[in-house]
This record gives sequence, C-alpha cells and structure tokens, in this order.
Amino acid sequence: MVIILTFLGAVCFFLSIMFVQGRIPRIILATITGLVFIGSTALMTLNYSHHFGMHQVTTTTSRRIYPVNAKMPLALYQPVGTSGKDDVYIYKAKPTQTKPSHTQANEYTHSQVKWKQSGTPRLVTTTTRWRFKNNFYKILYAWSGMDGTLVKRTNTLEYPRAYVLLTTKQAKQLQARAKSPAGQQAQAMARQQGQAYVTGRVQAAMVKNPHMTAAQIRTVAQQAEQEFQAKMVRALLK
Repeated sequence: MVIILTFLGAVCFFLSIMFVQGRIPRIILATITGLVFIGSTALMTLNYSHHFGMHQVTTTTSRRIYPVNAKMPLALYQPVGTSGKDDVYIYKAKPTQTKPSHTQANEYTHSQVKWKQSGTPRLVTTTTRWRFKNNFYKILYAWSGMDGTLVKRTNTLEYPRAYVLLTTKQAKQLQARAKSPAGQQAQAMARQQGQAYVTGRVQAAMVKNPHMTAAQIRTVAQQAEQEFQAKMVRALLK
C-alpha cells in the first residue's frame, strides 16, 4: 500500500503542478499530493531503516538428524575462518539421504555442538525474524519484502558424548586408513572385541537392574556400541 501511495503521490503532484489551472487549486492539490508523497516516502524509509511497524518473533524447531556415515558415530564439520563461529556442520536429515545437508553459512547464523549424555542426535534451530505487528502494517507495507527478514539464527547440534567430532579433512583421513590393509585388520579384530564389549556392558547393567525391559537393554547395547566405535575411530586417527 505505501508503495502505491508513494507512486500515486509523485504522479499526482506532477500532474497538479503541470496541468491544474488556477493558482489556488494548484497550490491546494500540490500541497496535498506533496504531503502524501513525502509521508509515504517517510513511512517506507522508516520501515527499511528502523523496521517501523514490525517486531521480532523467535521460533524454535527441533528434529532428528543422522550421521553421514551410518556405521560410525561421527559429527562432521567444515572449519570456516579461525574463530569457530562460522563452522559448517554436516549431517543427514533422513537415514536414506544420499547428499548430506549442512548448516547455513552467513553473517546471521551461528552453529554449535552441544554434548548430551545419551539419546539420538538432534538439530535445534532458534530463528529470530522481523514480522509485522498486525494486519494494518501488513497491508500498509504489502510487497515491501520486509516481512520475514532474518535477524539471527542459532543451530545447536546435540550429539551423545559417544560421538566423535571430526573435520571433513579428518574424515577423509579416517576413510583412507580404514581401507588400508592395517586398517582392515584392525577393524576385523575390533569387531570381535566390540561384541565382547557390548555384551559386558549389557551384563553389567542387568546386574545393577535385573528387571530391565527389552527396550532398556537395546538402549544400553546401542550406547555401548557407539562408545566402542568411537574408541576405534580415535585409534585409527592416531
């Protein structure tokens, strides 16, 4: 609406100056149309410079994410800069996803990792955007393109402590070492040791709680498997 008012004010001001006969009517119309043009221009400027008629709205979303390598508990990131504030984290939104997703890399976004004791990896995104205060301002500033303007975004990737945080460069090194003869031999031995490690953890948990349910046993087994895989990853990177 304010864009239309600005355009109409400018056109009508020009027409009143050029084509209206009589000094008094010309002054009156020029004054009115000039005020419309100046007022609408001021409103548009205030909206762009100070977000007049708007307020900040913050929303938080949470969703399950998956490691890029389904067989290893890895949290991958691509370093950007030296501060660590602009690092890009890589993950899968679905287990069947072929091309991994990644967090945004721009001046409004900050991504970070938060470690938790157990559970599944999750991406918690907190986003703050400019929104119009009510329908009046929404109609007034229609087509301005300001609604939904991003103020800031924080991505928090929550991983269990068993996960290993690696750069993409370290992940490539891990992949190369895993394919080497020594790496394959180490993995073969680790598979045998891993089964014993998981069994031992489950048995120890059942001693503490003989009434564990099947779901609880699976959870303990999964956590133990992740812990052992993390140890194997660190050993391959040494």
